[in-house]
Amino acid sequence: MPNIFKLIKPLLFILEPEQAHKAALIALQAGLAPRGTLSNKGLGQTIFGLSFDNPVGIAAGFDKNAEVANEIIKTGFGFAEVGSVTPRPQAGNPKPRLFRVEEHMGVINRMGFNNDGHDVVLARMRNQRTAKNSGQIGVNIGANKDSADFIVDYEKGIEKFYNVADYFVANISSPNTPGLRALQSKDSLEKLVSRICQKRAEMQTLLGKYVPLILKIAPDLTDDDITDIANIVTGSKLDGVIVSNTTIRRDFIEGHAHQAQAGGLSGKPIFEFSTHMLARFYQATEGKIPLIGAGGISDGASAYEKICAGASLVQLYSCLIYTGTAIIDDIRQGILDGLKRDGFDTIEQAIGSRAEFWAEKTFNINEGA
Repeated sequence: MPNIFKLIKPLLFILEPEQAHKAALIALQAGLAPRGTLSNKGLGQTIFGLSFDNPVGIAAGFDKNAEVANEIIKTGFGFAEVGSVTPRPQAGNPKPRLFRVEEHMGVINRMGFNNDGHDVVLARMRNQRTAKNSGQIGVNIGANKDSADFIVDYEKGIEKFYNVADYFVANISSPNTPGLRALQSKDSLEKLVSRICQKRAEMQTLLGKYVPLILKIAPDLTDDDITDIANIVTGSKLDGVIVSNTTIRRDFIEGHAHQAQAGGLSGKPIFEFSTHMLARFYQATEGKIPLIGAGGISDGASAYEKICAGASLVQLYSCLIYTGTAIIDDIRQGILDGLKRDGFDTIEQAIGSRAEFWAEKTFNINEGA
């Protein structure tokens, strides 16, 4: 079957990025995206107590409003993450707010948690559950920009979606909600983690089921930040961490026309930086908590490197803007090829096998910010 995306990509790139994104959602809803054909044999794992047919997931931001989670899984993903979702509907930041950095296969966004709000997304999630595929569907929860208490918004998200989420992600690392990243500071993070874990415990008692709770952090962290966050996470009842969200650095696309655009940079330009931070966090936590590697995956080799740097699972999004979902089979095959080449029988054996290599790479945290 021909790669339809390659045929229509020139037409999509005539559209503004947000219009092209809407077109992609419509295509998925219509069942026009190619289905995954590669077997998941050798790719399955149990992480956070959940069964994953393969370790490749789509990151939050693509399916903000839970419109196509099942269709995403049909294309070959092992799991899908909807959101970020805030208690009240939110329009997000003024447009334009999404920019292609095409020469680098990168993206800059300052979307600002635009979404339909808890009630609308919950109704869609219930519909997704009635026809759920084998993949897991997580809910990424956020806070309204004008909220008087960000932590209350995260508690509301856990309570609202507890019956329909396979796992939760508390997204405290978007650079596009003023003050949000401050939740990563030691005192604020201790308070946040304590309260969301307590809310999860309350819901578990009430509904009799356990839903894993994951934290999503930024790559723009100092050594002290990494140590503090690692200590808080390993001393808590959190189940995992996503490393990482977008970066505010611009040295990776120096000289590009969009270099001065505000927002978070994602995609291939941040692969080495985010993988370095992943490895450092893997070392800081001594491999005691499962990590999801995100940031810059563009092919099977880069996905496999995330695993070797310390990730149990991986996520991608930005590369799909340039490749379409047909690449998912190639990414899964690339992971299998990497395992075979390095003599590993399972993904678990590969996790963290090159953490030292990636952790030793040097990046000045003050550059490009």
